[in-house]
Amino acid sequence: MRLTTTDHDRGGAGLDYVYAVLSRRSGGVSVGINLNPNNACNWRCVYCQVPGLVLGAAPEIDLARLEGELRELLGRILRGEFPEPGAPAGARELTDVAFSGNGEPTSSPQLSEAIERAGAVLSELGLRGRVPLVLITNGSLVHRPAVQRGLSRMAELGGEVWFKLDSATAQGTARINSSRIDPARVRAHLELAARACPTWIQTLVFGWDGPSLDADEQERYLERVRELVRSRVPLRGVLLYGLARPSHQPEARELAALPREWLEAFAARIEAAGLPVRVSV
Repeated sequence: MRLTTTDHDRGGAGLDYVYAVLSRRSGGVSVGINLNPNNACNWRCVYCQVPGLVLGAAPEIDLARLEGELRELLGRILRGEFPEPGAPAGARELTDVAFSGNGEPTSSPQLSEAIERAGAVLSELGLRGRVPLVLITNGSLVHRPAVQRGLSRMAELGGEVWFKLDSATAQGTARINSSRIDPARVRAHLELAARACPTWIQTLVFGWDGPSLDADEQERYLERVRELVRSRVPLRGVLLYGLARPSHQPEARELAALPREWLEAFAARIEAAGLPVRVSV
């Protein structure tokens, strides 16, 4: 299998819950754990690459199977059997194990147990402390006690959270993410996440009748960053990235990647507001 940053096929490894991608943000091979094989999410982001996306929550999954698949795929990677022999070094370095997949992972009532099992596999293979666990989330459910317990366990295992923030306004979140969540609630959830587990903001900016964050949206975003810094919310920084994979949503033909120069210029403004930024194109 040839991994690329533009193709995150969940079935490439031939497994039900576990897959591998070449991640722009982590800079190598990310092993993904898909708790949403039913393609269900509580948001519908216009750039989402999941085909057949439906509104809903994660189903019950076979945790023993998930654990076995994770052990199998990580073992293949460690033995040099995956991805294909002869792949360039940058496409072979294992950088993280990420709860991501085809929907919102925190909607799974089995999240905490899945985190526990993933941590056990990393320990068994001698990867704990070397390969971090990552939770990629829209943050809408982090206030739930079960999710908070999962985040605390992630922190104990040396993991981190990537918290989606594509807009700091209600209008922008409704347009980009099809969510009516209030910005004040997003901010509160972001602080909850950051105080439970090391947390990065992750923001995707793309072309959609101009930048998805117009001038006013950019300023509101920067105001949010400045406020978080003033309030000493312990954030690691911002993962700012552009559109690389095709959307499977109705808006797909209207979306385009922005130039690297645009992303780097906005990153400089975010850094001036007080948070470090990693840019991925």
